[in-house]
Amino acid sequence: MTLRKNALLRNLTTFRIGGLCECLYAPENAEEMTELLRTLENPVVLGRGSNILAADAGVSSPVILTTGLNSIFIEGNTVRAGCGVRLAELAGAAKNASLTGFEWAGGIPGSLGGATVMNAGAYGGAMSDVVTEVVCCDGEQVLRINDCRFGYRHSVFLDDPSLTVLEVSIKLSPGDPVEISQKSDDFRRRRNEKQPVNLASAGSFFKRPPGFYAGALIEQCGLKGVWVGGAQVSERHAGFIVNPKSEATCEDVMRLAALVRERVFKETGAELVPEVRLLGDVQWSF
Repeated sequence: MTLRKNALLRNLTTFRIGGLCECLYAPENAEEMTELLRTLENPVVLGRGSNILAADAGVSSPVILTTGLNSIFIEGNTVRAGCGVRLAELAGAAKNASLTGFEWAGGIPGSLGGATVMNAGAYGGAMSDVVTEVVCCDGEQVLRINDCRFGYRHSVFLDDPSLTVLEVSIKLSPGDPVEISQKSDDFRRRRNEKQPVNLASAGSFFKRPPGFYAGALIEQCGLKGVWVGGAQVSERHAGFIVNPKSEATCEDVMRLAALVRERVFKETGAELVPEVRLLGDVQWSF
């Protein structure tokens, strides 16, 4: 197990924002991670940092980085993998095994654990469609959960933060290798064309309001390209807040999010709710 002192969260998140964490632990397997969860006081669990806005002041709690839990096992139509596996890597493994049903996840930059917690989804697919079992730790015991109580960008793991995902099993279907590759390539092309994949961000910033698309509402209100400090509403896709020059602070992003939310509500009546999770001693002002 690796222990790093005074690690910068900006180097561990796709937003490239965040101050120091005093102690960063990097377990290499589920046993080491379980031991950390049992012994550390109020640890913060961090995967690939793709849906995270970290505080400028950093965090005082110990941080557990899950990227070492990256094993993948395939048996028949079931894929079992560690929480730190990249979704793109898992989608690639499924494709190589001629399994279909996970092509939508190939362009999402997060980890399997974080995707399960948030019930991540894209292009009509979601984790709730494929997850069959989750091995997790409640700080004491290792548990197996089959009913994750999935909802839109929601799961039992958000309802009960004491539960930390260790391993996830997903069930897919046999498919034609050519068709799987074509579908994967199509999703990747569409993502590259429509999303600011070359800029630092935390992905789609707001949840989709019922009956609307957040990006369309934000663009409709004339907010595409608007800046607050070093943070900007993406000029390519208004549903993204980006950090184009790697100079944005957490405060910049929070002020921009508040401006966007206020304007959209005033002009359309739709209420935008962030799907990005905050890390550190910060909270939304709305």
